[in-house]
Amino acid sequence: MNVLSFADAMERTTRLPHKHLILGNGFSISLKPDIFTYGSLLDSADFGAAPHVKDLFGAIGTQDFELVIKNILDAATVLEVYDPKNEALIKTLKADANVVKEALVTAIAKRHPDRPYDIDNDQYKSCREFLSKFKHIYTLNYDVLLYWTLMNSDVDRIDLKSDDGFRHPDREEIYVTWQEGQSATIHFLHGALHLFDAGAEILKYTWSKTDIPIVEQIRQALSEDKFPLFVAEGDSESKLRKIMHSAYLHKGLRSLESSADNSRASFVMFGHSLADNDMHVLKCIGRGKTPLVLVSVYGDPESHANKAVEANASWLVRYRGEVNSRYPLEIVFYDAATAHVWG
Repeated sequence: MNVLSFADAMERTTRLPHKHLILGNGFSISLKPDIFTYGSLLDSADFGAAPHVKDLFGAIGTQDFELVIKNILDAATVLEVYDPKNEALIKTLKADANVVKEALVTAIAKRHPDRPYDIDNDQYKSCREFLSKFKHIYTLNYDVLLYWTLMNSDVDRIDLKSDDGFRHPDREEIYVTWQEGQSATIHFLHGALHLFDAGAEILKYTWSKTDIPIVEQIRQALSEDKFPLFVAEGDSESKLRKIMHSAYLHKGLRSLESSADNSRASFVMFGHSLADNDMHVLKCIGRGKTPLVLVSVYGDPESHANKAVEANASWLVRYRGEVNSRYPLEIVFYDAATAHVWG
C-alpha cells in the first residue's frame, strides 16, 4: 500500500473543483479515543433489559455493536426457516437486537463530552480549517462533535456555510425542524443524537432555543424513553431499508448519490474502513462518475485493519469497472495523522 501525506493526496484533487467529505467513526475517535471507540462504549453500555446480550460480544469475539446486531438478526432469520413455530425465541432475538441498538446510542450520550468547551479553541480551529476544504460534508457518526465544530464560528473567520436543512418553525418551539431544503451541505446519513423523529416532522435539539446544553437535552430525552433518529442496523441492506423509510435520511443519501455522479468531483474519506456494513454508501460512489477518492489509513499500513481497508478499496474500484466502466475510479491512500483534523 502506497500511503501519501494528506497534503500530497489533496494535490491530486486540484483538477476537480467539487470536493466532498465522508466522515466515519475515526473522526470522533481521533479526538476522544477514550470515549468513542467501541471498547469504551461497551464498557459503559447498559444491557439491563437483556443482560445475556453482553455475553454475545465475548462469544463472537468483537466489541462492534453493529456486528452483534447483525448476528442476532441473522439468527432470527435462520430460525424463521428452520423452526418457524418457535415464535417466542424469534421475537426475543429481534427484541434483543433493539436492546443492543438502544444500548449503543445511550452509551454514546452517557460518555459524550458535556459542553462544547470541553474541546479547546485550537482543536476547533484545526477541525474547521479541515472542514472548510469541502463543499458537502457527509457523516456516519451519531455524536454532536461535528455539530459543535460547525457552530463554534467565533474561534476563526472561516465561513463554513454549514446548512443542515433545519430551520426555525413559524411557531414558538424549543427545537428547529427539517424543512427539506435543497441547499443543505451537512448531512447526517445515519441520523444523530440531536435529531429526533416526531412522526410528522424531524426535530433538531439546539442550545439557542433553551439555554440548556444539548447533551443534557439528549440525556433527558433518553430518560423519558425518547430515542433519537439513528441507523445502527447490523448490515447495509437493513440500514438502507431504514434510510428509505425516512424522508430526511433518504434525502441525505440522494445528495451523496448526486455528488458522486459528477466527473468533476472528488471524495475524501476520513476515519472510515469502507466496510461491508456501509455498502449502501460505497455503492453510491461506485455507481457514480467521480474519478478520485482519498481514503485515510491510521498507523502501520501493513496492519490487519489497513489491509482490510485496502481490500475494500480494491473491491470498490472493481465495482466501478463493472457498473460504470466509462468512468474509472482511482483510490489514493493518505496517512490520517497528517490531516491534523483536531490539531
